Amino acid sequence: MEIRFSTDVIPLTDLKVNPGRVVKQVGEVHRPVLLTSRGRGVAVVQALDDFEAAEEERDFMRAVVQGLLDLEAGREVDLPEVKARLGLG
Repeated sequence: MEIRFSTDVIPLTDLKVNPGRVVKQVGEVHRPVLLTSRGRGVAVVQALDDFEAAEEERDFMRAVVQGLLDLEAGREVDLPEVKARLGLG
């Protein structure tokens, strides 16, 4: 995702004047908007669907990293043991 400074950086006063436009924009372009106050970033507005998708992706990546760390540390369980623990055979 590439931020477009011409459209994705919006002064906080613009949000106060027309919040519907900002909400519509993030929903249509699927990029977050950086809100600024006195030239400094203060908040990010993102469409809910995009936020949830990003959170799911981060959770998945954290689980993959944790799994790799577990393998590296020798914390692994073979399939028959998993089935036995779950009562599957």
